Amino acid sequence: MTQGKKKKRVNRSVLLAKKIIIKDGGSPQGFGSPSVYHAVIVIFLEFFAWGLLTAPTLVVLHETFPKHTFLMNGLIQGVKGLLSFLSAPLIGALSDVWGRKSFLLLTVFFTCAPIPLMKISPWWYFAVISVSGVFAVTFSVVFAYVADITQEHERSMAYGLVSATFAASLVTSPAIGAYLSHAYGDSLVVLLATAIALLDICFILVAVPESLPEKMRPASWGAPISWEQADPFASLKKVGQDSIVLLICITVFLSYLPEAGQYSSFFLYLRQIMKFSPESVAAFIAVLGILSIVAQTIVLSLLMRSIGNKNTILLGLGFQILQLAWYGFGSEPWMMWAAGAVAAMSSITFPAVSALVSRTADADQQEYVLLPSSCRRRPGNDHRNPGIM
Repeated sequence: MTQGKKKKRVNRSVLLAKKIIIKDGGSPQGFGSPSVYHAVIVIFLEFFAWGLLTAPTLVVLHETFPKHTFLMNGLIQGVKGLLSFLSAPLIGALSDVWGRKSFLLLTVFFTCAPIPLMKISPWWYFAVISVSGVFAVTFSVVFAYVADITQEHERSMAYGLVSATFAASLVTSPAIGAYLSHAYGDSLVVLLATAIALLDICFILVAVPESLPEKMRPASWGAPISWEQADPFASLKKVGQDSIVLLICITVFLSYLPEAGQYSSFFLYLRQIMKFSPESVAAFIAVLGILSIVAQTIVLSLLMRSIGNKNTILLGLGFQILQLAWYGFGSEPWMMWAAGAVAAMSSITFPAVSALVSRTADADQQEYVLLPSSCRRRPGNDHRNPGIM
């Protein structure tokens, strides 16, 4: 009798919580209907906060590991990337059950959690950055959010807007962070970055509505997740069974591999080898960000309409090859600026590949190319087979 009453209380509590969170057809309360603009604000605030820490992080990294700066930087980013790889399918599967908003909140919170630790304990700062890779998939959840609320013909433009917002967050934040650090010290920069991260978390809690309707989720609100859905190697095996998806994965991997190596040390390269001043580095980032915004919005839209998805990806990869070679063989500062303009054009590859994946990849393959698994689910579409959203 007592156990029965407890079960009834638990069930009533769950239903009450569900009624509070879910409203009007399964959308949690927020400002207006789900839109791309909610997603871009989340991305902008998160990466603006981290952009402020560009210069202070390089200083703290060198001071903490003076003899092995590049090695430790690679190790930290490597551990973070490995944990992201292992956790991506589980987060994608859980977001299909509990919705995107919960996991936007989770990923932003844990991604930004290391920020205040920079001044408290650098060792803990870099350790938490490594561990935060478990939840460092904000882009994937944001792309899933966008895919939930856009039609196929709108998606490449929407993805481009998200990527352009990431670039926009880097237009001014490194320069602002470098100026504030020079004028007032790193403590103020860390405090400002922490405040912006908290603002992002509050924005998700208060203003972001759920994009995944209740009717699109499994029948049970607490539906169990199978091990197969959470196993990254099982998902990779499924990816390998589809030749088209496998080719896309190889393309993404070969594209990201040199980019990751370049960006992990590029700003230090500009300072130490090309003799850029701190102001020049900040200006370089700002110019590159502005050009990337133009490329990922206006240019991307024109190219997708005129030459198609596949040719747009090929063009972006061509620009990437050119800019990497230019960076590598360039010996004068003006060559770095010219290569930066080409690099901005290569940024069209990411949103173009995202749009192709959302149309081509099977639902349980998408998280290992770019997106969590239910990005393409809509009423009337079998999510087990590729189709048009």
